Amino acid sequence: MTQLPEFRDRPASRARLPLSAADLSGWDAILDARSPSEYAEDHLPGAENCPVLDDGERALVGTAYKERGAFEAKRIGAPLVAANIARIIAGRFADRPRHWRPLVYCWRGGSRSGALTHVLRQVGWDALQLEGGYKGFRRQVAADLEAMPARFSFLVVCGATGSGKSRLLEALATTSAQVLDLEALAAHRGSVLGELPGAPQPSQKAFETAIWSALARFDPARPVFVESESRKVGNLRVPEALIHRMREGRCLRLEAGPAVRTRLLLEDYAHLVADPARLMEKLACLAPLHGNERIARWDGLAGAGDWTGLVADLLEAHYDPAYRRSMFRNYAGAATAEVVEVTDGSRDAFLALARGLAAQ
Repeated sequence: MTQLPEFRDRPASRARLPLSAADLSGWDAILDARSPSEYAEDHLPGAENCPVLDDGERALVGTAYKERGAFEAKRIGAPLVAANIARIIAGRFADRPRHWRPLVYCWRGGSRSGALTHVLRQVGWDALQLEGGYKGFRRQVAADLEAMPARFSFLVVCGATGSGKSRLLEALATTSAQVLDLEALAAHRGSVLGELPGAPQPSQKAFETAIWSALARFDPARPVFVESESRKVGNLRVPEALIHRMREGRCLRLEAGPAVRTRLLLEDYAHLVADPARLMEKLACLAPLHGNERIARWDGLAGAGDWTGLVADLLEAHYDPAYRRSMFRNYAGAATAEVVEVTDGSRDAFLALARGLAAQ
């Protein structure tokens, strides 16, 4: 008769908060034992979802707990959890080596992550359960985002709409420079036309976790490049301590001529040029500011395919005045900022600008 392996309890092992960026990179994997919808709202940086209960099963167990008590909830939930963990280990973790060392968490560091951690450790892997779970990590992120920005000096990239601020940040990110690209993290370009095609914005919590993750990897002894954002990027709020510190930063102002600005904007918003009806739906939101007559003018330019004329009118009537009002009010250093001339909107030109700035 085949002798089955004897399963003995290994010593309990927990990881404790707070976590640093080095801590997060120290495990071979970070496993989120929560349901898919919880994971989608936000999760620890780099975590993969290993739900021990899916959304429907979690709702079923939760209803049983409310209506019939803890015992019935556990009786219903236990076989579901066992079956799900079995599938995860037999499928996704079948090739993991003996020395594999994952960090496991759930909502509060309770039964879901506890069950997965227990089975992983029984197999022989050195799995650790995160004490306090996602809830504790979320508290850490909120507290850290109140304190972390003060440690950094920000170089704020200013400039009128279409001057290439986002492109310069993208180019800087390919150099040794430290870049906090809030629009990339928020999946939004920050204006009424700023939605990215096929890329919905993350939740507010996920946006803040992404900011925390970026700042946690930066060296406070070196400057951080950031764009001159307002308090909101699309529907997401920039943390108050961060926006306050950014507005204290030294500014660099990009200046580009009309031809370069028009070219960059038509490239950035090509998806709206290809869908004039969607473009006008968005511009119609500006009617309270500019009146129906101007909206009709923009509609006519779009309908005629006069994209250069439309961009010029939008810049003159809406974007440039809005930029002047907000920029010089919110960023004290914008008026006396070092000017960076953008004479060529090509990728190579922005890379050259970025290398020069990074070298400084």
